[in-house]
Amino acid sequence: MSSLFNTFGKKFLAATCAVFILTMTLIVVAFTVEDEPVDPSYQKYFNENYKIFSLNTPKELKFADEEVPLHILDVSEKLDRELLVNTYWQSQSLLFHKRANRWFPVIEPILKENGVPNDFKYLAVIESGLTNVVSPAGATGYWQFLKHTGREYGLEINDEVDERYHVEKSTEAACRYLKDAYELYGSWTLAAASYNMGMTGLNRQMERQQVYNYYDLLLNEETGRYLFRILALKEILSKPSAYGFHFRPKDLYQPYDVRELTVDTAVENFANFAEQQDINYKILKILNPWLRESFMTNPNQKAYRVKVPSDSATGLIPFEPRPKQISLSDSLSGDTIIVD
Repeated sequence: MSSLFNTFGKKFLAATCAVFILTMTLIVVAFTVEDEPVDPSYQKYFNENYKIFSLNTPKELKFADEEVPLHILDVSEKLDRELLVNTYWQSQSLLFHKRANRWFPVIEPILKENGVPNDFKYLAVIESGLTNVVSPAGATGYWQFLKHTGREYGLEINDEVDERYHVEKSTEAACRYLKDAYELYGSWTLAAASYNMGMTGLNRQMERQQVYNYYDLLLNEETGRYLFRILALKEILSKPSAYGFHFRPKDLYQPYDVRELTVDTAVENFANFAEQQDINYKILKILNPWLRESFMTNPNQKAYRVKVPSDSATGLIPFEPRPKQISLSDSLSGDTIIVD
């Protein structure tokens, strides 16, 4: 039996060596084959017309009226990195321009009313791209609140209502957090950094390193880039043409034209509710993403403000203002009953 295994082992080893030698030979041949001759006229055209430019780093910059020390080498290089990433990720930055046109008019007055610097609107951009995303850790909405933090700052969060998806209310909650952080640090820059890593984590690093300025701290990769991403987006969104972005007013996403209804009772079916407003369920949820279910029990008869298109709104009109009612009760048997 052992001689059989020895014979088999020798054959297997020989076969493996042969395959390895053949593979290496093919790799060597592949890399030694001469490239196809370059077309000189094509190469000349490419060289003349395809250009990637380095960027001019601003000579001075402020965040929330606080000076950015660009004379410090790593500070200017970190800003340069984020300017390059966001300038040459053109599709994403162009979407930021489009969305900002819709949502900055909503966010800016809330920041002003709460005494929070206008520059914090760019924090929402880097947190979520001005979309209702959910992070792997469960942070949700434009301002990326975790459940416990959202509740701590006054947001209602349950199975039926999640105000982290409510742009106005989550902006107000973010203002409350940022004002608390500013009261603690006396710096809007540190307040912004704490928004990313939490006050506890930032306090720990400041005590450990015995420095109390964001630009002097050695922080984790994400928080170390955080302010520079905000600054880069501030530059690019406020000076689009300087960074190669060109668009017409009609290219930008327009604010929603809406009116609000007060709802202080249970809603058995939001699809029926939408139909009563001459819209459909999809449009209702686009305007009110904080409504997380197709119904609302509202046991405490709380008054909610629900958005629907205004009477003069254009673009928020369903394809069929009065969609047909479809019963799928017999769909398992292959029968679909349609009732006009």
